[in-house]
Amino acid sequence: QVQLVESGGGLVQPGGSLRLSCAASGSIFRFYNMGWYRQAPGKQRELVARITSGGDTNYADSVKGRFTASRDNAKNIMYLQMNSLKPEDTAVYYCNTAESVWWDWGQGTQVTVSS
Repeated sequence: QVQLVESGGGLVQPGGSLRLSCAASGSIFRFYNMGWYRQAPGKQRELVARITSGGDTNYADSVKGRFTASRDNAKNIMYLQMNSLKPEDTAVYYCNTAESVWWDWGQGTQVTVSS
């Protein structure tokens, strides 16, 4: 099955920016609608951004206007540009399909927003 590897997280101050990457191992990536998910301490995993196979996007209200998802199907990579970060964005961020069946979850990448 497809392997997913997230990277790019780190510690940033409120108002700062990060760019997350998700590398997928298989060429079938390009056919799938994908999503960025996050899981904050004590909370359920939530979908924060969705990007179709063709590049159309939508976002959770909590991140709308601040986060931008994109993908490079030729490289089997998707991205999440995160601007104007808030402490409540602190979470482990994951990528996976936004379809009826998820692939195996990667390890995620930790994003911590703190002053």
